[in-house]
Amino acid sequence: MVKKQIAVIGAGISGLGAIKCCLDEDLEPTCFERNDDIGGLWKFQKNASEKMPSIYRSVTINTSKEMMCFSDFPIPDHFPNYMHNSKLMDYFRMYAKRFSLLDYIRFKTTVRSVRKRPDFHIHGQWDVVVETDGKQESLVFDGVLVCSGHHTDPHLPLKSFPGIEKFEGCYFHSREYKSPEDYVGKRIIVVGIGNSGVDIAVELGRVAKQVFLSTRRGSWILHRVWNNGYPMDSSFFTRFHSFLQKILTTEAVNKYLEKTLNSRFNHAHYGLQPQHRPLSQHPTISDDLPNHIISGKVQVKPNVKEFTGTDVHFDDGTVEENIDVVIFATGYSISFPFLGDLIAVTDNEVSLYKLMFPPDLEKPTLAVIGLIQPLGIILPIAELQSRWAVRVFKGLSKLPSVKAMKADMDQRKKAMEKRYVKTARHTIQVDHIEYMDEIASLAGVKPNLLLLFLSDPTLAMEVFFGPCTPYQYRLQGPGKWDGARRAILTQRERIIKPLKTRITSEKSRSAPGLFWIKMALFGLAFLVPSLTYFSYICQ
Repeated sequence: MVKKQIAVIGAGISGLGAIKCCLDEDLEPTCFERNDDIGGLWKFQKNASEKMPSIYRSVTINTSKEMMCFSDFPIPDHFPNYMHNSKLMDYFRMYAKRFSLLDYIRFKTTVRSVRKRPDFHIHGQWDVVVETDGKQESLVFDGVLVCSGHHTDPHLPLKSFPGIEKFEGCYFHSREYKSPEDYVGKRIIVVGIGNSGVDIAVELGRVAKQVFLSTRRGSWILHRVWNNGYPMDSSFFTRFHSFLQKILTTEAVNKYLEKTLNSRFNHAHYGLQPQHRPLSQHPTISDDLPNHIISGKVQVKPNVKEFTGTDVHFDDGTVEENIDVVIFATGYSISFPFLGDLIAVTDNEVSLYKLMFPPDLEKPTLAVIGLIQPLGIILPIAELQSRWAVRVFKGLSKLPSVKAMKADMDQRKKAMEKRYVKTARHTIQVDHIEYMDEIASLAGVKPNLLLLFLSDPTLAMEVFFGPCTPYQYRLQGPGKWDGARRAILTQRERIIKPLKTRITSEKSRSAPGLFWIKMALFGLAFLVPSLTYFSYICQ
């Protein structure tokens, strides 16, 4: 039987996982990558081409290795929990080699267009035009996985900054920033308080004369190093915490988060506290920002009102003179130029079922992978999306009716508008565990906790109370991996391993059994009043 041919667009984190998922389902993938290497956004290039994702030299991931790995390929235990981009590339190369993914990638090849074939309503096939070395060719595919990401088109809203055309210093989007050497002794303004803006402000604060961080709304600042020195995401993203968040009120969760975040440093004192609550905006992650603010290397300023010559005026009436450089860390615009009008994008909002499938296609043979903005990294979510998408392509999973899909999309949009501050940044937000479970259920790979507690209590306890790592979605169903159980039960060892470069004689004061007792008591402390409140409001 002839295998179905699948086009994979992009060989970044989403594309690599998509190739592997195609192979797992006995499909024949062909991946088209514009660059000459894998890695997408995470491949550092000093001079990145236009319409190509780009990072600066020092970028380190904001999510830890156990939370962001491929679900059947743990990152080596000696790798640091938060990896530099070069270390992350080492992992991608190991993954590609282990599963022979490079055999299916055509490098230096750009996808120019994806169009329905005349008989699409019958076979669901696509005409894909690609270009290599200036020569174009048209190929036919049975399915398309769009893995091109959303960090290619810089959003530079210059019309929002009067006088910028007369500014005598230099200005550019953060995409163009690479390293701090050229900014020694400069007076610099960074506009935007997302992760890129804060990281760049902190890095430049070490060499510049002065850095000003301009923010319209402020932000809540999370830190990588969480309680007891564990990674933030492995401590925060657990099924236990997800359960508590569902039974507690939003007000209670926000109060808890505000108290926790302000216990490290008072956000109001540091000029960072926004009017919105922690759950209403994608947070910023930085261990260094408060240190740079308290030492004066970075000064937080409100929104820029206007530019005059080399001076910058702010909304609060203050003026900073002799500014040399302005860096706009103002995000990216979502676009799919090669898809024509197949996917509508309006104000950075996309019309996709589960943020993946265009609902109006006669045949569900095209899916967008990785077009989400979770608190953590996209990789494990994108992999789950691909696992589901290829099963839809094969007819093993069915999509609901167009009416049902659009109703689901409307419901998601309303929930998003109700929860988040209205910005172009908050159109593809997802909750890490909730969304992964949603897709995993559709793919038939969501872990069954009740059965686990009955059949394997030790594993069940770690699945529920421990980090919600990608291995959980390899315990059962299609793509089950025999190593998943061991990977889950040894994940804490891999977290600690790279930290113990100097062995101490101090022994842990908490035995494993005591740890679980503490966790249970902690849970009851929250659970009992919550259930009491819940039963009250349901009367």
